[in-house]
Amino acid sequence: MLNRVRAALAAMLLLATPALAETALHRGNMAEPETLDPHRATGLPEAQIFYDLYEGLTSRGPDGATRPGLAERWEASADGRTWTFHLRPGAAWSDGTPVTASDVVFSLRRVVDPAATQGRNANYLWPVTNAKAISEGRVKDLAALGVRATGPSTVEIALDHPAPYLPKVLGWPMLTVLPEAPVRRHGADFFRPGTLVSAGPYRLAEHVPQGHVKLVRNDRHRDAARARIDAVYFYPTEDEGTELKRFRAGELHTTYALPPVQVDWARENLPQALRATPQLGTYYYAPNLTREPWKSNPKLRQALAMVIDRDTIVSKLTRGGELPATAYVPPGVPGHTRQEPAWASWPMEKRVQEARRLLAEAGYPGGKGLTVDLLFDTSDLHRLVGVGLAGMWQQALGVRTRMTNQEWKVFLNTRRTKDFPGLSRQGYIGAYDDPNVFLEWFRGDMGPENPAGYADPAFDALLDRAAREVDPGARRALLEQAERRLVDAYAVIPLFTYSSTRLVDPAVTGWVDNPLDVHPTLYLGLSGKPAAGR
Repeated sequence: MLNRVRAALAAMLLLATPALAETALHRGNMAEPETLDPHRATGLPEAQIFYDLYEGLTSRGPDGATRPGLAERWEASADGRTWTFHLRPGAAWSDGTPVTASDVVFSLRRVVDPAATQGRNANYLWPVTNAKAISEGRVKDLAALGVRATGPSTVEIALDHPAPYLPKVLGWPMLTVLPEAPVRRHGADFFRPGTLVSAGPYRLAEHVPQGHVKLVRNDRHRDAARARIDAVYFYPTEDEGTELKRFRAGELHTTYALPPVQVDWARENLPQALRATPQLGTYYYAPNLTREPWKSNPKLRQALAMVIDRDTIVSKLTRGGELPATAYVPPGVPGHTRQEPAWASWPMEKRVQEARRLLAEAGYPGGKGLTVDLLFDTSDLHRLVGVGLAGMWQQALGVRTRMTNQEWKVFLNTRRTKDFPGLSRQGYIGAYDDPNVFLEWFRGDMGPENPAGYADPAFDALLDRAAREVDPGARRALLEQAERRLVDAYAVIPLFTYSSTRLVDPAVTGWVDNPLDVHPTLYLGLSGKPAAGR
């Protein structure tokens, strides 16, 4: 009888004790991820998820700086062409199985394998021996890639030329390490809840298309004890106004962006939440050089570029601290001198006069017979910029503009296939701080990932020479020449350098603004209550 009474009291006490609440972080993330396969993904919304879910040989810290990941240390040979990475003792996948050097070799081969991933991120590994040849289909044997396991926990990477930035590259989340056995076993189904095994500080719990991606703490990660967030939700919200409403309602701790028309309001009403941080990236439009009239009419491209009032775009439209840009490689890249066109310093009146002359020589005097098609993904920012461009071209040149916006996944496919008649919205945040990572996208051998379909053997040759150049000054000069050719060809029409403009609840701790816009949940926490009056 006494035991039954004790059991009843214990049960009552258990019911009266509230369960420990899950500490959850709710993050706005712009768009539904194109894929959860890191080797096939190319967008920033996917990267934000991957910083939590996966891990590479190196990783990114709270300030975006490169730090050890699955590899605890590494060293390069005297000639800089052989790197050795040593995996951490006890490194494990989320299912408890050990991470091995074989997993690393499998993963890097998969990145460059056109059959497995279409080589979408292969260019990051092109310094590796045979990486380029494999991704282009000229070498069929994946074993020819200059990556090999020299022991259960040691990986050797051979390069065609020195690449001192290699550790930075390997921290890019699209080059993450995956477990060989389950990926081979499940194929595309591996990247689903219940099947996906990862090595990051969080693991996949749910993926509701157009709803959310939920990650929960990976207790097998080496830093699991420091993770203050139990679960993180990523919400696709392409309408920035809707995302702002969700933030003000307390449904989100962070937004991905902020409607430009609300930036001034946020400065006045939510100053503690507003984050506007310069980024290592450029927002630009690229003409479709696989189609006429763009392919063979550089004067047309130049005329459009010259009359854009970039100061007005950043001061009146974007309003988030962006900087006007007429060069492609952004400021902040060490040692690089940006290549501005000669007219960049001209007064606008002189630029308009010259642009009108060029447009007439291009076959469109007074803009007659020309309609410019602009393609962009759904976003308040992109729509405002598009409307601004249309107004500038109409006023200065008499040119009409037709605008098309598409949902993120459709937009990415349209850009890759070059299935658009005019100019497409483009942007790139550097995976690391070197001019090569910006320029190489315009190589003629980049295939569908080349933003404009630009093909210039002299440009490619400059990048090839820079890759082999060991003298830093000579290498820098070659890359500056390459940017000059790109800018002078008007294969890229830069508008401004990026600024990350978003809202972060003051209750979020550990958030460090940085130019790479990297904010892994591992380093974040929650304290106190949401901002009052939100």
